[in-house]
Amino acid sequence: MKLIELMHYFREADSNYKDFCKIQSLNVESEVIEIYMRSPLRLENDLGFFDIEETGGTIDFEFEGIKFSNLFDFYFFLDAISELNNHKSEQLSDQEVAERLFRYVINNA
Repeated sequence: MKLIELMHYFREADSNYKDFCKIQSLNVESEVIEIYMRSPLRLENDLGFFDIEETGGTIDFEFEGIKFSNLFDFYFFLDAISELNNHKSEQLSDQEVAERLFRYVINNA
């Protein structure tokens, strides 16, 4: 799954975190699920979802021989989606939102 696909999934009205965790076989009881991106960071790269108990909160994480870099945790992501939904006056595409969020992460890392 790529960032734009994740963005699209959660911008849908009936999407929710617990259902997503079940679909992705994630531990919904985890303290936090972190969203990583395959390194080097590029908007079109695949994402990885890992619970903090597995990653230890590290910036870089290797899983099955693939290197990932931490973008943000799911709480941050869900807050960003909520903010977008509250400002519907600015109709942005999923691509535009994903690009803005990605730039924010890259520039504020």
